[in-house]
Amino acid sequence: MIVEASHRRTVIMVDDDEDDFFLMKSAFKESALPFPYQVSFLSNGQVLLDYLRRNGEYSDPSVSPRPCLILLDLNMPLKDGREVLKEISADPALNEIPVVVLTTSSSEEDKALTRELGAIAFVTKPSSFAELVDLLKTHRDEWFGDC
Repeated sequence: MIVEASHRRTVIMVDDDEDDFFLMKSAFKESALPFPYQVSFLSNGQVLLDYLRRNGEYSDPSVSPRPCLILLDLNMPLKDGREVLKEISADPALNEIPVVVLTTSSSEEDKALTRELGAIAFVTKPSSFAELVDLLKTHRDEWFGDC
């Protein structure tokens, strides 16, 4: 089914590993979520903030539709996920966008900090594609309910 871009729900994955993005995009297809999603990739936290605030190349809303969900890695160059989450949580124009932290970290300190800053979930990246698909299916209602 072809869906107009304006009717797609936008999910942004912010990660410095492009291979993780391709796996996530494939997992979205494989998990057969009930709605069409446009999954976009941004390579670091500074780019995400530019996107969300519509700065520079993202000034046109048709290029930067408001996401219904952000999948955020913690360990990235320029501005890491912790810094980004602090800025998102402090900004009334952004703090209602659900953020799922999807990271290699399993640190209790990171879990506590990200929850304190408003992330709806903290997930250590699955080690296989099948686990990633299961993750999306398991959390479909929780993460995508408002999308």
